[in-house]
Amino acid sequence: MESFEGQMKRTPSQETISTKLERIANQASKYPEQAFTTLAHHIDIEWLREAYRRTRKDGAAGVDGQTASDYERDLEGNLGSLLDRFKAGTYRAPPVLRVYIPKADGTRRPIGIPTLEDKILQRAVSMILEAIYEQDFLDCSYGFRPRRSAHQALEVIRNGLMDMRGGWLLEIDIKSYFDTLEHRHMRDFLDKRVGDGVIRRMIHKWLKAGVMEAGELREGEAGTPQGGVISPLLANVYLHEVLDGWFETEVRRRMRGQSFMVRYADDAVLVFERKDDAERVMEVIGRRFAKYGLELHPDKTCLVEFVAPGASRRRRGGDEDGPGSFDLLGFTHMWGKSRKGNWVVQRKTAKGRLARALQHMTSWCRRNRHRAVKEQHKVLCWKLRGYYGYYGITGNARALERYWDEVTRIWHKWLNRRSGRKHMRWERFKLLLARYPLPRPRIVHSALRRPANP
Repeated sequence: MESFEGQMKRTPSQETISTKLERIANQASKYPEQAFTTLAHHIDIEWLREAYRRTRKDGAAGVDGQTASDYERDLEGNLGSLLDRFKAGTYRAPPVLRVYIPKADGTRRPIGIPTLEDKILQRAVSMILEAIYEQDFLDCSYGFRPRRSAHQALEVIRNGLMDMRGGWLLEIDIKSYFDTLEHRHMRDFLDKRVGDGVIRRMIHKWLKAGVMEAGELREGEAGTPQGGVISPLLANVYLHEVLDGWFETEVRRRMRGQSFMVRYADDAVLVFERKDDAERVMEVIGRRFAKYGLELHPDKTCLVEFVAPGASRRRRGGDEDGPGSFDLLGFTHMWGKSRKGNWVVQRKTAKGRLARALQHMTSWCRRNRHRAVKEQHKVLCWKLRGYYGYYGITGNARALERYWDEVTRIWHKWLNRRSGRKHMRWERFKLLLARYPLPRPRIVHSALRRPANP
């Protein structure tokens, strides 16, 4: 819920748009089977101004080379032209520029960069679609949704497992999900809620826009627009139909024991009280995904026993000792003793995530070792606080301390090599650290604030 101060800061234009979105959401909630045939009329010049306000301005330029400062030189004229082309159906979705950025392990990660104008229009359309689909999406879905986060998903799965005293987890891993979802199924899913011709033609153009790499255009035959604002929403619509709704309406009612699911984007964990229930779903879920053109990774999609020590195993079907562990959203989950001696689900930073984070810090310190110490300190503080902001959860203090200690040593190592020879002994570095202290770890997300049960 937005604060009173936040509401007071809204402009009249933002109030109007908020009212429109609320009406769309109310209509979608009241008529869950209705396909909206008139939506594009909501997008006017004020709507595009708001979409522009919500669009990041500091990103790299797309295939047209246009930056936010370029666009702002004639913002009203550019937005007016964009609106006219959108309404007339003459807007041509440009391809996404594909570039590669180096990873800490030496490999390269591909990213997609849409044009600024395309981001604005995608934002404008996604504002409407979000108002509709937020009434349809289920509570098990947490990724790329307003007022929902990865930490909420982590707490829900932790609390659900503790309430059940553990169970059998089916970990879902989809091969190249964002690149492989099929357009024909995407169109069928959208038919249920979005019948506006202007909006649908625009989405079709984005799906087919393709990728520009090294001057060569590759048309889009599958997947969502890379790097696009609308891509996460479309991806959620797809998995809402393929997985979320299927699990809620078809799977759970056939289970003999308790079950629940948590999904964040394309990462999902299905939890079952009984082993036989989990095995039955394991047998059919691959065919379910294949029906919609998706493939589960055979090595990473697996069944994990995660039963609390001392829990009844005869009822659950287990026949081996050991509580097991699993990774989700950057954390390893395992059973451990609380300070009161009770078995609880504990989380720590996953080994792979910790290693990648340290590799990233090493790479940054190496590249920037000749910058002024004050500048390095400022960036390192920002990076550390960002790390704590995600990994600072109850029970993860030891891993956070290790990260702080390793980052401190990495900084010392590369400051020591600034001139090609070792000149900063540890005693001197400690004096520097007293002047430029690195922020100590802290717990940001407390497990004591317990969300509703799944």
